[in-house]
Amino acid sequence: MSGIQRTMAEGRGPVRYGPPAPQPGLPVLPELTAVLAAAAWRSAPEPAGGGVPVRAAAARHWGRRGLPTDPDHVAAGPGAPALLLALLGAYGGDVMLPRPCPAWWTPQVRLLGRRAYHVPTPAECGGVPDPYALLETVRRVRAEGGDPRVLLLSVADDPTATVPPPELLREACEAAEAAGLFVVSDETWRDTVHRPVHGRQGGPGGPGAAAPGGPPGSHDRLVVLSPAEMLPDDTAVLLDLSGALLPAGWPAAVIRFPGTPHGTWLRARTLDVLTATGGFVAGPVAGAAAHALDEPPAVAGRTAAAAALHGAVARAAHRELLAAGVLARPPQAGRHLYADLTPLRSGLARQGVGDAMELEDWLAGRLGAPTPGGQRFADEPVAPRVRLSTGPLLGATPEEQLAALTAADPLALPHVRDSLARLRSVLAGLSD
Repeated sequence: MSGIQRTMAEGRGPVRYGPPAPQPGLPVLPELTAVLAAAAWRSAPEPAGGGVPVRAAAARHWGRRGLPTDPDHVAAGPGAPALLLALLGAYGGDVMLPRPCPAWWTPQVRLLGRRAYHVPTPAECGGVPDPYALLETVRRVRAEGGDPRVLLLSVADDPTATVPPPELLREACEAAEAAGLFVVSDETWRDTVHRPVHGRQGGPGGPGAAAPGGPPGSHDRLVVLSPAEMLPDDTAVLLDLSGALLPAGWPAAVIRFPGTPHGTWLRARTLDVLTATGGFVAGPVAGAAAHALDEPPAVAGRTAAAAALHGAVARAAHRELLAAGVLARPPQAGRHLYADLTPLRSGLARQGVGDAMELEDWLAGRLGAPTPGGQRFADEPVAPRVRLSTGPLLGATPEEQLAALTAADPLALPHVRDSLARLRSVLAGLSD
């Protein structure tokens, strides 16, 4: 629980104790370690916004995904939070966000003294606001004197682990355009989609890839689109490399600006903020980032294998949740699930658990892993919802984790079975 521990005197919500992003639960790819070590002689950081190699690699990365990109329209920074803070600081105005949303989004907005307005997500998925609710909320906020200018959304969502269907994403983008909102699309988890991706997609999950447990050409495919394909002049795309390419301890992220005069202005203002705040990528990390963004075979292979592994374990955990009566959308991406334990309220009450904050502490203590409550993700605190990570289910040692990565059936491994059995036992104790 090291990522979310707090003292009783400090209370239930200090930002510095917010939950970390779901970790891969896997050792660092040796090829990336070698690249980082080879660049260790670089004592100077990158220039503000990143040097040409990392920006050019990011441009190629997006080009393989159907987004032609000029390196001059890219900026790099030491992680997505630093880049988002700089972008929002440069753009101005209040921000619209889906509910729930990543735990770090709302603090970014509030740190700037801006107001964050959360809009419910559709029943089908998280990551994007319901388009009609978005329009109504913007109308109400402006009538009350607010100044919403930006919409944050995600095409592969933390915390819900879902991918918005193309039609819903398009409707949300149309609503944003009608409301005059600039879109920031967080695509950190795009390459962690569990099943094959249909459409223009380079690297893992490309056309023709087989779904885990399914044959090539399986009909069970996801279509992952970017708002930048729909609103090219009014969308910035944010990518934190810790999602699929680099370990979290090597902070690096890139952002793609529109290729317009306004996009050029916004990039320049963003670089001003990065310079003022010291938001530079470390030189050795930039080298590893450029290497990972180019997706050589070892990197692409690890990304695809990790996505398949987390998908298999997430589906198994999802089955355990449903068997216990817990509500949860089927996981489609990432290293986590989002569980609603409302049907088990009576069992939770017997344990003295009445809301998401209490559930966070109680469940983490029994599973031995962080289980941040819904209040961390701007969800209703009274609802007993938590994010469960699949990383801790893969093993406690590098040897166990690599065994899970290379196993034909990771669910048959004793340590994975034991982890799922612990989850099953904890949930069974809440049944009536």
